[in-house]
Amino acid sequence: MSSAEKPSITPSPDGPYLVKKLQNFANRKGPIEGKDTMALCRCGGSANKPFCDGTHAKIGFSSAKLEGRVEDKRDNYVGEKITIHDNRGICAHAGRCTDGLAAVFRLKEEPWIHPDTASRDEIIATINKCPSGALSYTVEGVEHPDRDGAASIFVAPNGPYVVNGGPDLLDTARGEGASTEHFTMCRCGGSKNKPFCDGTHWHNNFTDDKN
Repeated sequence: MSSAEKPSITPSPDGPYLVKKLQNFANRKGPIEGKDTMALCRCGGSANKPFCDGTHAKIGFSSAKLEGRVEDKRDNYVGEKITIHDNRGICAHAGRCTDGLAAVFRLKEEPWIHPDTASRDEIIATINKCPSGALSYTVEGVEHPDRDGAASIFVAPNGPYVVNGGPDLLDTARGEGASTEHFTMCRCGGSKNKPFCDGTHWHNNFTDDKN
């Protein structure tokens, strides 16, 4: 696929995400009819979510990263058969790891990841459910940051845009070790690490009953 045909996402300064040539766009109810170019809300205030209605300008939305955000730093947890990589700075706190494999991913512990307390296949299956790309792994010297699949955006219920399939994310610096194929993007307006989700939607009472 040429760059002219590949879907792209451009976070406009203090404004919406401009999404071009995306074929797969959906929420929990099913596919959403889109256009060749779409402006998606990321201030949290649009009355026409997931599409932008200009509210960002009325409420003074800022797309700047904020002080106090979690450090953009990747940690490596080396086990006998697998090394787990983790960057808390881009984590959306979806809980797929701690809920799915608590023997390895342990809340309120340091270190919080224990790579030798489950099988390699169990760990890989759990990491493959991580929507944000905060987690990846290395096996036999080969790192696996990405997954296969068509370019898509899923509007998570009361949560972020879950991006898969590697649409080009333009004009955006990546976190250390971040996947270019799957990531989560803030749509509540509150993330300290915009455009990426940092889990703030869990705390600022963001709701979107329509999606």
